Amino acid sequence: MGAMTAQGWNGADTAAVLTEPTADDDKYSRGVVGMRTGSAAFPGAAVLGVEAAWRTGVGMVRYLGPERAADHVLGRRPETVTADGRVQAWVIGSGTDAAHRSARERAALRGILSGEAPVVVDAGALDLAAGASAPLVATPHGREHARLRQMLGLDPEIDDPAETSAALGGVVVRKGATTVVAAPGIEPIEITAPTSWLATAGTGDVLAGTVGAVVAGVIGHGTSPADLGALQRAAASAVWLHGHAAALAVAANGGGPIVALDVAEHLPHAVAAALAG
Repeated sequence: MGAMTAQGWNGADTAAVLTEPTADDDKYSRGVVGMRTGSAAFPGAAVLGVEAAWRTGVGMVRYLGPERAADHVLGRRPETVTADGRVQAWVIGSGTDAAHRSARERAALRGILSGEAPVVVDAGALDLAAGASAPLVATPHGREHARLRQMLGLDPEIDDPAETSAALGGVVVRKGATTVVAAPGIEPIEITAPTSWLATAGTGDVLAGTVGAVVAGVIGHGTSPADLGALQRAAASAVWLHGHAAALAVAANGGGPIVALDVAEHLPHAVAAALAG
């Protein structure tokens, strides 16, 4: 963690970031998240991320991934828009593999990463994060974090998300049993998962969609995309919602195991709990 002291995060902190819709809101003010995720090999990642974004309360989800994944997304969430257009935040990389990325896809991702909207960079797109000009929220797990540090010229053996965020110039969500959300020059936030059942395939895709939705929501309500402190708080809120949704899913299953889709389906209950608390 380095020398900087970390702070905690709870439901009240999350409620201060979330905005319950009013009669004055529309789908744009509630936030529009664009998702370029999933692949022919991993179409489920796209479904999980899109489901999570919708369930978190975003106003619109635009899905611009490959055809096979788009068919699965629309089969699960027919309200998803598959045409390009205005977005307040992007999610890229979930369910993709940089080794199989086409030149056309690389150019599309580079375009997103050079835009003005914040970009949640997950999994297979993390190799493109260094040098991007868009506001970033990178979401690596331990091994991905080490590789990201190496790309940034940092010691990959040191697990210091605060140092990584400073070198990246963006927010870093270092996933783990205790997730650290770091932003340059700002006290990191630590959030410990309320259940170990969360350690299962696909929950990272759910988290990426949740982060994208919360970020899009705060941008839709007027926050500057360049405000890294606001992006850090939005990411921390998404991590809290993700963990609380998992705990609710475990309780609904009698204390037994859960799958990633269970977490996504309990996100509305986590949002409601934060707002009611």
